Amino acid sequence: MRTPDTTASKPSTFLTRLGRWCFDHRRATLVAWLFAVIAIFAVGGVVGSGFDATNEIPDSESRRGADAIEQYFGGAGSGLAGSIVFTSDRTVDDPAVKAAMEAWFAQIDALDEVSVSSPYGGEGSGGVNADRTIAFASLDFAPGVTDEETPLIADDFKKLEPSVDGLRIEYGGYALVVFEPPESELIGVAFAIFVLILAFGSVLAMGLPISVAAFGVASGIGVVILLSNLTKGPSFVTTLAVMIGLGVGIDYALFIVTRFREALHAGQSPRTATAQSLDTAGRAVLFAGTTVVISLLGLIAIGLPFVTAIGVSMSTAVLTTMIASVTLLPALLGFAGERVEITRWRGLIAAGLAALGLLAVGLKLPPAAFAIPFAASALVLIAAFAYAPLRRQVRHRPPKPVAETFAYRFSRFVQHRPWTIAIAGTAVLLLISVPVLSLRLGFADESNFSPDTTTRQAYDLLAEGFGPGFNGPFLVAAETSAPGDAEAVTRLAEALTATDGVDEVFGPIPDNPADPSAFLLRVIPSTAPQDQATESLLGVLREQVIPASVAGTGIEANVTGIVAVGVDFSNYLSSRTPVFFGAVLTLSFVLLMLVFRSLLIPLKAVIMNLLSISAAYGVMVALFQWGWLGSLTGIEKAPVEPWMPMMLFAIVFGLSMDYEVFLLSRVKEEWDRSRDSSESVANGLAATARVISAAAAIMVVVFGSFLLEDNRQIQMMGTGLGAAILLDATLVRMLLVPATMELLGARNWWMPAGLDRFLPRISVEGEPVEVPVPARRPPR
Repeated sequence: MRTPDTTASKPSTFLTRLGRWCFDHRRATLVAWLFAVIAIFAVGGVVGSGFDATNEIPDSESRRGADAIEQYFGGAGSGLAGSIVFTSDRTVDDPAVKAAMEAWFAQIDALDEVSVSSPYGGEGSGGVNADRTIAFASLDFAPGVTDEETPLIADDFKKLEPSVDGLRIEYGGYALVVFEPPESELIGVAFAIFVLILAFGSVLAMGLPISVAAFGVASGIGVVILLSNLTKGPSFVTTLAVMIGLGVGIDYALFIVTRFREALHAGQSPRTATAQSLDTAGRAVLFAGTTVVISLLGLIAIGLPFVTAIGVSMSTAVLTTMIASVTLLPALLGFAGERVEITRWRGLIAAGLAALGLLAVGLKLPPAAFAIPFAASALVLIAAFAYAPLRRQVRHRPPKPVAETFAYRFSRFVQHRPWTIAIAGTAVLLLISVPVLSLRLGFADESNFSPDTTTRQAYDLLAEGFGPGFNGPFLVAAETSAPGDAEAVTRLAEALTATDGVDEVFGPIPDNPADPSAFLLRVIPSTAPQDQATESLLGVLREQVIPASVAGTGIEANVTGIVAVGVDFSNYLSSRTPVFFGAVLTLSFVLLMLVFRSLLIPLKAVIMNLLSISAAYGVMVALFQWGWLGSLTGIEKAPVEPWMPMMLFAIVFGLSMDYEVFLLSRVKEEWDRSRDSSESVANGLAATARVISAAAAIMVVVFGSFLLEDNRQIQMMGTGLGAAILLDATLVRMLLVPATMELLGARNWWMPAGLDRFLPRISVEGEPVEVPVPARRPPR
């Protein structure tokens, strides 16, 4: 029996009014969302995108060197560029090979968007190795050409590629890389279908979070594409937006739908249940989502357009899914009503088969592997019209009494041995964190691409023909101020050549042979670009060799190039990371203190979050920097992307805030009611464990599935987020939280009276929904 709708007679909040309005105007709300998504993409189709993979170099020596090269040498060695690497078993000087390649280079050079430096003459005449079997031609794209356009331009001249017996052609450089469109997110969706059905026991309830996430992600991607015209940034930010949007979209909707069903079970009408769920779980969603958005937008303060673009794009995805959760979801709940509790066998079987089809697509299996499950799903729905058992409702087992649930009994197990569990859990997290002590920031080179890609094969050919350091040369821009400085530049070249770790030096090349104002030297290390020895060599050149060689002259020499830019970029971000981390930690502490009126709860949360994210960093270092499990994952050893720790920190703290609020709000409700610390923790964990576990499992698979993508940065982000959520939901929420709260007892909620009166009050769970709890079964 449903209770009458009494929400109108109670003081209503903005969220209750919003929930009722969207519920009552569900058709208009749904149409508005459909129109918004279509309109965003329509505008995007007209305006286009403005993605740009070029990283703006922070103020540093490499920036000054790049500016000098731009000023005196027309930007040689900077901007979007690529290379055509070719080899012939008859040498590259074979008449047939030479004639075909020269004719092809002329065709490429005739294109307006790109210029080519042929190894057969002119500026590129040094592009042939000693035994004349490997050569390369440099490609420089015109100013204004974006990284989205370069692969399309390359397609034009690839169609003209010559065919000569014994001739092999490969294409190098990030500007020519084409990544396959992401499909791995479908693995997360397929897994979410299974988990949500298990969590809700309802196909309709399962479809609500996935639908909300789909709308939120679609609108978010559209907005990100439009914003790219302002923020620029790399094109892979759309994949990052899909990753984070899909994860939090399902997560947020799951919490609200869970509260909605609890209210229904308490006898509320669907309209009242919708308003209450939005005023309780909806508050927590807005609180946690806003925290993530603020943390990500804080990256703007770093002052690098590349980092700003990533932060803005990911915060946009979180914002749109958050808005969808508190507007579109109430409308969908209005359509579902009490049918959210009903599941028929036809829907259950069809949903399971559809999930198998999505899984096959995400794993890129042959077409038959996903066509059969999709066809079978449709047949089940059709067969249900004739076969009555498929139309029967699935019976649900009655809920267990709280004291008999696994979560309650597990919490009691932990609470009976809190010191042992707390020490063991902390030790495990610290052990997993050990690899972070060797964290090395830097950009991975092209040797990290799959061996079967043309990018990797071009890299390997250059390393084979010219040495491993040829793929990452140092460019030394030497600006002179007196006629006699030319001789000093020559001595500089000699000193560079004599330095251990330098394989070869090209130059000095004057900007104007008649009256030089600057010289360019190309220094080839003897080690690969991402090798630690190459980075060490850079330090020797900058701090010892070059200063000693130009001392007493008017020469200003700056080292730039791919490796130098990566080192300076990493140093720049590393110097700002502590401030950013401190700001996020302070924000988290203050918000949790305001919500729970406690000093120890937020302090404990900050410490535990630091433990879980440092452990996630450890997993990331072990897999991506040390190369553990590389034979299984196909990941090559390389440094961790400089922006990755900062980005992960911002996202993970916001997501863990979600779980923290959801769990501790229930614990606080029990504490306010009973003043029994042990019982309130056990009951709170029992009430939330199922939904937190479901949400975390979905997030882990959604994020972890991106390990199957081609882009290393996407793989790293997915792995880091997945590891952080897994550790947070298991070791932290299931072990450390109940153990430490048991140890602190009533002190968990301690707050100085004066501070309590001074601080404003924030409620993120509103008025709790009274849910009837099954009584303890009598002993047999």
